[in-house]
Amino acid sequence: MRDLTPREIVAELDKDIVGQADAKRAVAVALRNRWRRRQLPEELRRQVTPKNIMLIGPTGVGKTEIARRLAQLVGAPFVKVEATKYTEVGYYGRDVESLVRDLVEAAILLVRTKERERVTEQARALVDDRLLDLLLPPPPPGWVDPDSPEGAEAQERRDRSREKMRTRLLAGELESREVEVTIPGRSVAPVSIVGAGNLDQMEMDLQGMFDKILPKGSQTRKLSVADARPLLLAQEIDTLIDPEKVNQAAVSLAEESGIVFIDELDKVAGDEGGGGRGPDVSRQGVQRDLLPIVEGTTVATKYGPVKTDFVLFIAAGAFHRSKPSDLMPELQGRFPIRVELKDLTRDDFARILREPRASLPRQYEALLSTENVKLEFTPEAIDVMADLAYQVNRSTQNIGARRLHTILERVLEELSFDAPDRAEKHVVVTADDVRARLESLAKDEDLSRFIL
Repeated sequence: MRDLTPREIVAELDKDIVGQADAKRAVAVALRNRWRRRQLPEELRRQVTPKNIMLIGPTGVGKTEIARRLAQLVGAPFVKVEATKYTEVGYYGRDVESLVRDLVEAAILLVRTKERERVTEQARALVDDRLLDLLLPPPPPGWVDPDSPEGAEAQERRDRSREKMRTRLLAGELESREVEVTIPGRSVAPVSIVGAGNLDQMEMDLQGMFDKILPKGSQTRKLSVADARPLLLAQEIDTLIDPEKVNQAAVSLAEESGIVFIDELDKVAGDEGGGGRGPDVSRQGVQRDLLPIVEGTTVATKYGPVKTDFVLFIAAGAFHRSKPSDLMPELQGRFPIRVELKDLTRDDFARILREPRASLPRQYEALLSTENVKLEFTPEAIDVMADLAYQVNRSTQNIGARRLHTILERVLEELSFDAPDRAEKHVVVTADDVRARLESLAKDEDLSRFIL
């Protein structure tokens, strides 16, 4: 975990996300409070819980991206879920507890990746030894008495040959030599029971049972040293990693540092006019099931019980047709920090196209460079695309920065198609090019509603 100050966190987020200073400050303080909590005495530390955050704003203004970048910054396990995919207990579908299991799986991946990096050098040395054994198999047992003079001489010759072979192997001279490698078979596919109350738990239990009962089998294949090396490296790394240690570290990481982003929370807000019909029937139920998870409970997973008391929950929603006060009062109280994200302005669109490290124009320039096409956008072209995105968002549905994806795709559609066959490999996109491709569509409101 990186210990960043709130100012450093905001500065890092500014490199990829334009605007939304209030939201950045709120998540930066929440993250720094975790570091502060770790400095407290054990007795007081148990009483300090995270202050969960609710981000309120229209689609495409950066709610999800702020949470995702935040988790990447500090190396915390992160999971993004949509509240709409859950149903209350008793209905067919995923239950809310599965988001905690997803969080633990994300933590397992982080810890395992870190462990892999730690043991990789040791595993490479073991791979070289295994490759030498395959290239120069040991003599059969009883072939010669090792205590006899002949046996000692034979062993000395073998050691010299092995060292010569090691030198050639390290120099890369034996990469095309064939060896026989034993590859372990795959475990059986996950099995679930249709109609079970908790499908995730049932599938987890059955998978573990079948892994223990059924043999995995293996197969022997002839491969070149170059092809065998990554397979053997993966096997040696798995051998050096202690699964139990990984599981314990992952559960602890998820409990202390996990971040859960619950999107579309406004879609499960209670609708008084719904009358309990159709999709409204389980909205209140999902909120009730979310309550103990957000407040702090213990969820059973295949890696052991996981407490959610210190997991940071960030909820988000557009709240166009509902408002935060439509949520259950108990759930509202679990998100004490409310941040309203602003609509994107025309200047924001221009900055989004220019400033982020992986801005859309830079992405397209990199993609087309693989075809040896050098793509450039003039400053005026960027301004025109920002103007058009802002106009179309105002005249039709406001989908925020996602409108830029559509606009750039329309502008570069012909170039992307012709790029492999183009004779002219240097292309400059000007403001006139953008207008020629888009202005007529943007002015025709009915047409832009469907195309842009």
